[in-house]
Order: sequence, then structure tokens, then C-alpha cells
Amino acid sequence: MERKTPLYDAHVKAGGKMVPFAGYILPVQYGTGVNKEHLAVRTAVGMFDVSHMGEILCEGPDALANLNHILTNDFTSMKVEQARYSPMCNEQGGTVDDLIVYKFGEEKYFLVVNAANKDKDFQWMLDHQKGDVAFTDVSDQYAQIAVQGPKAMDVVRKLAKEEDLPQKYYWAKTASQVAGIPCIVSKTGYTGEDGVEIYLPAARAEKMWEALLDAGEEFGLIPCGLGARDTLRMEAGMPLYGHEMDDEISPISAGLGFAVKMKKDEFIGKGPMEEAGEPDIVRVGLAVTGRGIVREHQDIYDTEGNKVGLTTSGTKTPCCEKPIAMARVPKEFSGIGTRLVVDVRGRQVETEVIPLPFYKRG
Repeated sequence: MERKTPLYDAHVKAGGKMVPFAGYILPVQYGTGVNKEHLAVRTAVGMFDVSHMGEILCEGPDALANLNHILTNDFTSMKVEQARYSPMCNEQGGTVDDLIVYKFGEEKYFLVVNAANKDKDFQWMLDHQKGDVAFTDVSDQYAQIAVQGPKAMDVVRKLAKEEDLPQKYYWAKTASQVAGIPCIVSKTGYTGEDGVEIYLPAARAEKMWEALLDAGEEFGLIPCGLGARDTLRMEAGMPLYGHEMDDEISPISAGLGFAVKMKKDEFIGKGPMEEAGEPDIVRVGLAVTGRGIVREHQDIYDTEGNKVGLTTSGTKTPCCEKPIAMARVPKEFSGIGTRLVVDVRGRQVETEVIPLPFYKRG
């Protein structure tokens, strides 16, 4: 049975169209519609309830050693209040999940994992922990609100002191206050825009939501749902677990090699990735040059009719002239300008490989 986030009543009050997602009931859109919500984030500011994400504490003298063992990135040089992205791999080099790690202290880290994988991820960490360390699932204690867009910081500055706000991307203020509410303010997001993600006690979520709505009114802030969250991350070329990566796909093959530090002495999955070498299958961006919209899990053919790959995500967005998709294809078909054909329910739709991301602010 799906759960409600602490902001469920606020979504219903605002006219959110509620749907099941990752074990929760969340708004897919509001009365404004996906396109207007998407454009609000690109041109002004939008706000998302992401309280369904999971939070896990990693604490103890061996916390750092455990993170470096379980995750592919290297956390050795990480500073307090810094954030770092990392895949987490299985013994075969496939991807268990991707997540963000925050350093709270020398022996304390805060891990944010995908909602649908939270229980799986937590059990994986428990099963592979070593030495003096404790992993604790604290997901129920937190709500998370994302404020995203070129005017996002203008909104948040109305409710917080400048010293309570991080100045650099992938940094956080871990003992901040916004609207008088203690919280973590992180300069991160899943939209390709400027903004923050705010972690706060679940019981204070509705008060924060209302304060942000009031502060954002003059800047055009509107609440946004899952639909806009997906089209925004697609334009930004950001992978989604279960689409661009899964237990069978290595993060290197998914285009996440920047977060896989092969120079580390060891981490789970390193051996198979070393043996595999450069991946034969890679992630690419596609633009539809024919007629139609490409979706996920559709077969891709070369111009001679040979099946060569599979789409992983696809949509039509307000900011791209043509429908777009991400796909996995052999390296020889990954060159910019390569012509490929996607089978969309029996109809052949022409596409070409274009650079990722599809959209980049500025």
C-alpha cells in the first residue's frame, strides 16, 4: 500500500493530480499542467516535494572506509558540508543505485538514496559493512523540498540569512534555518537549474512549504509534480535508475565514469569493471528527426534494418525543438550525427545522435 508524504494534504489542497510512485502517493502535475511547470523552472522558479527519497546515516570510526568500499567514488578528500555523487555497485559491476553523500563530520555521513531502492540500498549497506560503523535508516524523520530555477535563490534568501545558504554547487549548510525552521540546505538538484534541496523534520514540512509559496509569489514560484521533474531531468541529460542504469548496467557504460575512481585500492565491483575495460555499449542522446515521440524500452535499428540498441527514456519537452530520448547503443553508433531508427509500436521513427545534455543553462 502506498504511503503519503508529509505534504500530501498540501498537494490535494493545491489541486495536485495524485498518482502512485515509488511506494508513495505524489502529484504528477497540478492544474497548471506539466509544460507550464517545466517552463516555470526554466524561466523563474518551481518547487517539488521530494520527501519520498530515502535518507541513511553512516556513522563511526570506520564510516569513511565503508563508503570507499561500498561506493565507486572516493570520499577521502571530502570536506565537512561537501556533497558528492556516487554509484553503488554489485559484485558484477552492475549498478545497485546512485546516491548523494553529505559529510556532516569526520565520522558522520548522510546518504540520500532513490525512493524505490531505499530498502534494497539499506540492506545492501548492512550486508557489506565492515568494522566499527553503523548504518541507520532515518527516512521517516525527514521531508525534502526542492526549490529550482533561475530565481530559486531569490526566494530562499527571503527566508534565510546569507550565512545559512551554501554558495557552491554540491555543498550544503548542515545546520541552517529557513523560515525559522532548522534544516539542511543543499545546493543540488535534478533539473539542470540553479537552486537548493532542503531537508527538514517531517513534522515541519507543511509550514516550510507554505512559507516558500508565500515568499515565491513575487517571483512566479509554482508547485511542480513528477511529470515536470522527469522532463526537466531528461533535458539536463540526467540518468534515472531503472532506465539509464540498473543491476546489469555498469555506471561507466551509463556515462557515469566521472564518479567511478578506478585508482582506489578497492571497491565492490571494481574487478569486473577493470576486466571489461572500455564499454562496448554507451549512453547517447537522440533527437527525433521524423514524426513521433520516442519512449523508453523501444528497439533501435541502424539504417540497414539491424537491431542495435534500446531507448532508456524519451519525451517531448517545451524547451527542445524536437522530441528527445536517451538510449544505449554500441560505441560504433554513438557518433554525433549518426542516423538511427526507433520502432515506436510498429512504426519506424527516424532519429539522430546529438550531444548530451540536451539543455544546459546559460
